[in-house]
Amino acid sequence: MIDLSKFNGIIFDMDGTLVDSMSAHISAWEITCEEFGYPFDSDYHYSLGGVPTVNTVGLLNEKHGKTHDTAEVAAFKKAQYERLAHTPDLIEDTLLVFQHYLGKLPMSVGTGSDRAHADHVLSHHGLHHQLNAIVTADDVSNGKPHPETFLKAAELMGIPANECVVFEDTNIGREAAERAGMQCIMVINGKVQSI
Repeated sequence: MIDLSKFNGIIFDMDGTLVDSMSAHISAWEITCEEFGYPFDSDYHYSLGGVPTVNTVGLLNEKHGKTHDTAEVAAFKKAQYERLAHTPDLIEDTLLVFQHYLGKLPMSVGTGSDRAHADHVLSHHGLHHQLNAIVTADDVSNGKPHPETFLKAAELMGIPANECVVFEDTNIGREAAERAGMQCIMVINGKVQSI
């Protein structure tokens, strides 16, 4: 088991880190891109994991010279994701870390997903009540790579930011963690990397 004894709090990203939901999100983005005329690039969308949907739409507009209403496109994408009726499975490697440190260190989730989605997924897997805090896109003004999500999670746990460790699966998430002054452990293809 990975040794986290030098930390006083753990923050998990959700999609792609704690739960295996990225494939469904990518499928929903593919449908959305086709609907609104954006070229679809699965690698690009994966790299934006953790960025709130409305912010991703803003990046797509900028990248492709579009002026679509960000809220409208984000709502369409959310509807496509929900239509897929996908409740993602837990990622075993990360779950083992979660279970090992449960009751030993405070733990929270810092996600770019909206509150309703995070509550549904975490409750479905029985994790919701085991967390000390949950910070979603609805709880912050600035999504990842801004550090606000992780800083707020640390604050809600009552732990200084530099005493927290973040588990993330994207470079944008890692940037957010580092900007928050936190060490980041990557989860690549469902495998927790060493410190």
